Amino acid sequence: MSELIKINHLGKIFKTASGDIVALEDINLSIREGEIFGIIGLSGAGKSTLVRCINFLERLTSGTVFFDGKELNSLSEKELRLVRRRMGMIFQQFNLLAQRSALDNVTFPLEISGVSRDKAKEKAMSLLDVVGLADRASSYPSQLSGGQKQRVAIARSLACDPKVLLCDEATSALDPTTTRQILDLIAKINREMGITVVIITHEMKVIEQICDRVAIIDRSRIAELGDVSEIFTRPKSDIARQLIFPGGRLPDNFEGSSRIRIIFDGKSSFEPVIANMVLECSAPVNIMFADTRDIGGKAVGQMVLQLPESEQERKRILAWLDLNKVNWNYEEDGGEETT
Repeated sequence: MSELIKINHLGKIFKTASGDIVALEDINLSIREGEIFGIIGLSGAGKSTLVRCINFLERLTSGTVFFDGKELNSLSEKELRLVRRRMGMIFQQFNLLAQRSALDNVTFPLEISGVSRDKAKEKAMSLLDVVGLADRASSYPSQLSGGQKQRVAIARSLACDPKVLLCDEATSALDPTTTRQILDLIAKINREMGITVVIITHEMKVIEQICDRVAIIDRSRIAELGDVSEIFTRPKSDIARQLIFPGGRLPDNFEGSSRIRIIFDGKSSFEPVIANMVLECSAPVNIMFADTRDIGGKAVGQMVLQLPESEQERKRILAWLDLNKVNWNYEEDGGEETT
């Protein structure tokens, strides 16, 4: 896939009466055309500032941003406005116009672009149909639920045929069920319309449900970058472990003389690995820690099991894991063996 967005050594400093605030420092990212890319971090890490730098709503202090082959630093305000039409924005609080119906909210950016009322209305209706709200075209924002408002906002963001959707905490104001529905809709738009998506969030569940790759921001810098499945399986940075695992790290010390750590790195999430192991080996295990997730039908994460005291049962379990190509790490009395 070709690069749609390229960020080189981006820095952003806010000058205040009490001194300079470094919001972003030496950010380097490449976002590929057609992917769903996640940017995650704790509050204050700089992720929302980054998305505003991508579309140049915030001017950079240093560095460069390229979008679709154009260096945004070198463009005039008029040229930037034209480029921004290819960047749809979806916000946490929807930002709908209260005095306009759902249909008129979607036609608004088209009217600004000079599209005739009839053509704008026709296109808006087709987009409301895409997001499943054609029957609420005449409803006003006050008459819509939070999920419906976000669907209208998504339809509006598609009005000018964007190449990318920038989603800034787009599901943070929604309940879990509605969040899943909105993320499914965004994934469908990405899949069927070929639109690149950038998701800004503080929730790992959003990243694992929808994203192909993720960048983790910590203290204004990129702490970790890679495929979602790889980072969930083998997080390298402290902030990644804090976001992925309870308490920020895997527990290291457990009572008991023999335990293994099973690593799920892509086996089908529909395969009951532990249940099969217990049944086929006729040996019980104690689950002491578990953090696994389903990402695209694949299981990723880790699980710590305490093995039975019987050496014969332990060997039978380990042989079964090897036979079924399950990755594991075995520790006993301070020793370590990895397969």
